Amino acid sequence: MSEQETDYEVGQDNVQIMGLDVHNPVFAVSGLTIVAFVFFSLVFHEQASAFFGWLRPTLTSNFDWVFMIACNMFVVFSLFLVVSPYGKIRLGGEDAKPDYSYGGWIAMLFAAGMGIGLVFWGVAEPISHYGSSLGGTAVGENGLRTDWAPLGAAAGDVDAARDLAMAATIFHWGLHPWAVYAVVALGLAFFSFNRGLPLTMRSVFYPLLGERTWGPLGHIIDILAVFATIFGLATSLGLGASQALAGLNYLFDVPISDGMSVLLIIAITAFALVSVIAGLDKGVKRLSEVNMILAAVLLVLVLIVGPTAAIISGFFSGLVDYAVALPALSNWVGREDTNFMQGWTAFYWAWWISWSPFVGMFIARISRGRTIREFIICVIFIPTLVGALWMNVFGVAALEQVASGTAQALSDAALELKMFKMFEAFPMTGLLSFIGIVLVVVFFVTSSDSGSLVIDTITAGGKTDAPTAQRVFWCILEGAIAIVLLLGGGLGALQAASIATGFPFAIVLMLMCVSVMIGLVRERRRR
Repeated sequence: MSEQETDYEVGQDNVQIMGLDVHNPVFAVSGLTIVAFVFFSLVFHEQASAFFGWLRPTLTSNFDWVFMIACNMFVVFSLFLVVSPYGKIRLGGEDAKPDYSYGGWIAMLFAAGMGIGLVFWGVAEPISHYGSSLGGTAVGENGLRTDWAPLGAAAGDVDAARDLAMAATIFHWGLHPWAVYAVVALGLAFFSFNRGLPLTMRSVFYPLLGERTWGPLGHIIDILAVFATIFGLATSLGLGASQALAGLNYLFDVPISDGMSVLLIIAITAFALVSVIAGLDKGVKRLSEVNMILAAVLLVLVLIVGPTAAIISGFFSGLVDYAVALPALSNWVGREDTNFMQGWTAFYWAWWISWSPFVGMFIARISRGRTIREFIICVIFIPTLVGALWMNVFGVAALEQVASGTAQALSDAALELKMFKMFEAFPMTGLLSFIGIVLVVVFFVTSSDSGSLVIDTITAGGKTDAPTAQRVFWCILEGAIAIVLLLGGGLGALQAASIATGFPFAIVLMLMCVSVMIGLVRERRRR
């Protein structure tokens, strides 16, 4: 089959099993492997906990350079496409029209991309960086420094520590993660909408693999995508469950225990199932819009009741500090703050990479009709600005409390409780906390249901209308993975799982950039 042909029959490799329309052997291998992982992790609980405790530092200390190089490559590649003639290419062809309005489109890609993470880390990360950077040396486990030349900071400078904390936080939620998503989403959308190939990860590699795309090599790519997606999702679901439970304990004295965490994940997975059954337009789209409304309400309330002037000025100065520190933060050679680079940055990059099949495919499905230039700008720059705004509102509000010396409880609180501790200093504490809990839960649901749709598409060979029972299967399995990882080592186990699946997929995505470039060059020649 030549790349120009558009009549590849997705169903030719699919088999019917008990009413399921599955892609053989992607569904069987990935499904059975993940089920076996859940079983053995529950049976050999102590061994699993020890393994996860060893896995994360091993990967981040030995392969941090792989994650750094990969994500830098994605940013450069994306920026090149914006300014190049390839930016004029329209996804779906010259006459294609967008399926969704700008508002609905951006709401869905943002809610799927980072929802739970923003709520969890909005207060926790700036405070963590600020506390570890005081004194001008590698203090604490994060190893961030205040005597950083890029920001002109002097050792022991409290204001410099605050600026650096926000710059580092925006760095982890800015251009790099969204460039990861953009590369994957662009490749999927282009080869599906413009070349008529199945909406699955293997299709993006057709320029490199040719007919081998539909053989064992293609199977491996799709199976890796399933593993990366489900473990990346489980990490976020675990974070969301721990924060929601911490908020319920704070407001209603709900006990914090493994049993309650399990019950909460089960309950929210049940809500996700309802959305999964409703489908993309009736379920995921509506929940994403609810997410954005709730997030906007909470953001505005914190802006009003918090240190408004400091937050507004901090937003602009934070963007400047981020831009100034970006080259140094992106560098991986000769870094003295290796604990920060490995413990924070390498983990984040692995997490975003593990999320990329899920978020990338989801963005691809909703992006028909956009030009590549429009696509890149909206998928990278708008979410970066919104993410920076969110982190600045919550981060500056928290840092103002900590810097004043009146919020020791906020500094000492567990990560999942820091947001609720910050709300104690504001009016309407109960209302803010309640909205925060609801927001986490709804983000939890949208991540789970949209993730189930994506995994189902991959394992069905690119079909977007596979039987509902398959989506239900993957939704339930996502919840089971989150439960197993929480019981098998908590936050550390969740992070280890993301890194383990993100590492091999980083190599896959770097090759994807090459394949996408080949496809775009051929497309422009035809035009």
